[in-house]
Amino acid sequence: VMHLAAESHVDRSIDGPDDFIMTNLVGTFRLLEAARSFGVERFLHVSTDEVFGSLSLQDAPFTEASPYNPRSPYSASKAGSDHLVRAWGETYGLPVVVTNCSNNYGLFQFPEKLIPLVIIRALAGDAVPVYGTGENIRDWLHVSDHASALVKVLEGGRAGETYNVGGNEERTNLEVVEALCDLVDEFALPLASGESRSSLIAFVADRPGHDLRYGIDQTRIATELDWHPTMDFESGLRDTVRWYLDNEEWWLPLVEANASQRRGLT
Repeated sequence: VMHLAAESHVDRSIDGPDDFIMTNLVGTFRLLEAARSFGVERFLHVSTDEVFGSLSLQDAPFTEASPYNPRSPYSASKAGSDHLVRAWGETYGLPVVVTNCSNNYGLFQFPEKLIPLVIIRALAGDAVPVYGTGENIRDWLHVSDHASALVKVLEGGRAGETYNVGGNEERTNLEVVEALCDLVDEFALPLASGESRSSLIAFVADRPGHDLRYGIDQTRIATELDWHPTMDFESGLRDTVRWYLDNEEWWLPLVEANASQRRGLT
């Protein structure tokens, strides 16, 4: 069993934590019990680097031994699910493995996430919101690299062990947003004003408990399982922008449905 099901958007966890507790904690408990009753050969639990809290600019990246320090309802619910998985491994002998990954990006990502949100708003000529000063740092991992890492861990990871998975691509949020605006400028029709889409960037009040930096030390998965990310961020971002511009029929209904829900229509 590869368990990837989760509520995963920090902003929504702040506005409505109930779903995050039910899906990430209770849902994981239900899956663990089902896996135990069926005697599964391996239970891979996919988690996040956000369970470790926030790094300063000078701190070394997170390792598998980093203490847990979740700072949002989302990361707290994921931290709790990690603990449940390890407890079922220790108490019931369930053959569990945990992975903690950095920020994913790529094709088919839900439009509420930073990269597709910026692409879609920049394409439409709408304001592109950036929290605070945009100096928060994330490590970016292309979804194809993450998928290959999960296969490696599922097939060769040691039971009871944890593996960090990162892209070795730390960027500030502002750097990411500016790069996305430039790519949309390159691929799409220019704005009616003739300005670059970087002019759409609007700094907004920071969200509560906004972690400054995440970084991943992936020595263990590299040395034990010979896994390394293959997609550099610039190439991955270019492919991602191109895909969203070419696949409006996939994301537009999701954007419209979300807008209707916010208006209370559905």
